[in-house]
Amino acid sequence: MKAVHAAAAALAVLAAAPAAAQSATDAGPAPVDDGAQYRRNTVTVALGGAWLPDYEGSNDYALTPIGFTFGRLGGHAFGTRGTSLYFSLLANDPRASLDVDFGPVANLRLDRSREIDDRRVAALGKIGPAVELGGFVGVTKNRVLHAYDSLGVRVAVTQDVTDTHDSMIVAPSVDYTTPLSLRTALNLSFNAEHVARRYAQTYFGVDAAGSLRSGLPVYAGRGGWKNWRATMLLAQVLTGDLRKPRLSAYLGLSYSRELGAFARSPVVAIAGNANQYVATGGLAYTF
Repeated sequence: MKAVHAAAAALAVLAAAPAAAQSATDAGPAPVDDGAQYRRNTVTVALGGAWLPDYEGSNDYALTPIGFTFGRLGGHAFGTRGTSLYFSLLANDPRASLDVDFGPVANLRLDRSREIDDRRVAALGKIGPAVELGGFVGVTKNRVLHAYDSLGVRVAVTQDVTDTHDSMIVAPSVDYTTPLSLRTALNLSFNAEHVARRYAQTYFGVDAAGSLRSGLPVYAGRGGWKNWRATMLLAQVLTGDLRKPRLSAYLGLSYSRELGAFARSPVVAIAGNANQYVATGGLAYTF
C-alpha cells in the first residue's frame, strides 16, 4: 500500500496549495492573501482505483479500489495514507519560509494477508495483519524555485506491536510540490524503507517447511534497506481552484525497486520481480 500512501500524501497539495498561486500565463497581480484559508477547517475525501502488485515483489497485478481522507483542523494536518493514519501536532502555515512538523503515525500492514495468484507464494501461507505505531518528523522549505512551491524532507519511524514481524521500520522521504496553474498541481516524491531482520524473514524469507510446500528454495531474510520508490502525482481541480478546491481528479504513477537481499529473495527473484509499478487515479472532494 505504499504507493497509495504516496498518492494520498501528494494529493494533500489540494489542502496546502498557496492561495496566491498563479501560473506564468495568468495575467494581473496575485490576489491579497490574508491567511484565512489556512485557518479554515477542511476535509477532503478521495475515492479511486489502484493497479498494483499482489504483494511487495510480485509480478502479478490487480486493480483494487482505494479511498483516503485528509484535511486541516485548526491548522493541524491529519489524514489517512493507504492504511496509515497520521496527525500533525504542530499548526503550520505554508506562508512561512520554513515549517517544522511532527506527530504520531499508526499503520495497518496487510501485505500477503489476502489471496495471492502465485501458487508458490500462496503455499507459504498468509501473514496476519501487523499494527505499526510510531511517529514522524519533517521540515519543509517553502518558496524554493518560485513563490508557490515547496520542498519537504520527512522521516517516519514505526514499530510492529502485534508480533507479526516485531520490527522497526525507518522511512525517509523527500517531496517537491508546485502549482502548474490555478487549477493544476504537481507532486514529485522519493522515499525508501529500512527494516530489521525479522521483517525481512517474515515477508521475504522461506523456511524449510515453506520450501517443501512451495518448491521455492530455503532463504534467510536479512535486514537493511528494502526498497526505494519514485512517485509522480498530478491533481486537477475540476470545480473551484487550488485556493478553494471542491471536486478534483488525480492521477499517480510510481516505480519502486527492491534492493539487495530483498531482491534476491525467492518470492521476488523467482516468483516475482524486483521492479514494481503502480498506477492510481480517482476523484476527490473537499468540504
